[in-house]
Amino acid sequence: MTPLAPVLESFFTKRLLAERRASPATITAYRTTFCLLLRFAEDRLGKAPSDLDFADLDAPVIGQFLEHLETTRGNSARSRNARLAAIRSLFRYAALRAPEDAAVIQRVLAMSGPRATQSPAAFLTKGEVDALLAQPDLATWAGRRDYALLAVAVQTGLRLSELTGLSRGDVQLGSGAHLRCTGKGRKERCTPLTTSTAAAVQEWMDRCPEASTADPLFPSNRGGRLSADAVQRLVAKHVSGASDRSPSLVGKRVSPHTLRHTAAMRLLEAGVDTSVIALWLGHERTETTQIYLHADLGIKERALARTDPANLRSGRYRPPDPLLSFLESL
Repeated sequence: MTPLAPVLESFFTKRLLAERRASPATITAYRTTFCLLLRFAEDRLGKAPSDLDFADLDAPVIGQFLEHLETTRGNSARSRNARLAAIRSLFRYAALRAPEDAAVIQRVLAMSGPRATQSPAAFLTKGEVDALLAQPDLATWAGRRDYALLAVAVQTGLRLSELTGLSRGDVQLGSGAHLRCTGKGRKERCTPLTTSTAAAVQEWMDRCPEASTADPLFPSNRGGRLSADAVQRLVAKHVSGASDRSPSLVGKRVSPHTLRHTAAMRLLEAGVDTSVIALWLGHERTETTQIYLHADLGIKERALARTDPANLRSGRYRPPDPLLSFLESL
């Protein structure tokens, strides 16, 4: 039997970091997956994570772990499949390094997850956006920061990791205002800023003129970068407060990614082609942008209005002859 610990360490240090040069977001997602799996295996098998072998993580145990994610942790099918993908990646790496456990590895690699339901992209209406941006208290340091962050998120559609990764040097204000970010696959892109968003960022940056270009654009209270959880709490806090101004926000699940969808929908409603929106958002494939076409009922209604009406004859309803109805009913 092959010990799990050395192979797992090699998978992270050699495979992910040295060979694939995986992004910090990928490392974090994989790390979380295996922390959850090892703790689950420890509870079920009574063995410390460092003592586990690959034989301990056979397909039935992995299957129980995936079921645990859905039933106990409340994960969606999409999240469950992402965890399974990380596990399969480790087992593919181990296939040539643990030949004595080939049968166990093949059984895990043969596992598949349920198909995730594709729901329409959730986004905010213009009234909801206005209510959200009116919520931060501009008289405070945190309120000014939150306002600038929300304005940038709604207008640019940056991913959460891209938003928290922004530094002051990534912003170019004045004529042709824009910001640069590094997205998925280490792809750099430049996103223009509207006059109002640029003004919000300028006012925020003017509050800390002594900061360097390497400092975070939206720092925490301690001066470091905001964590993903901090931004999620920030958004949830202001959405809750904005529900008084916009009742439609009550009970509506709004995450930082919802703001990204909102930016895409605003571009789509303005008539911007989906291929341009894909470049704007940093999508690798233009097909990914098609979800916004399904989300916008207005686009479908306008398409319906442009179609020719069916050539239907109008007339008064006449009930069938009672004798014929009797015969036809026999």
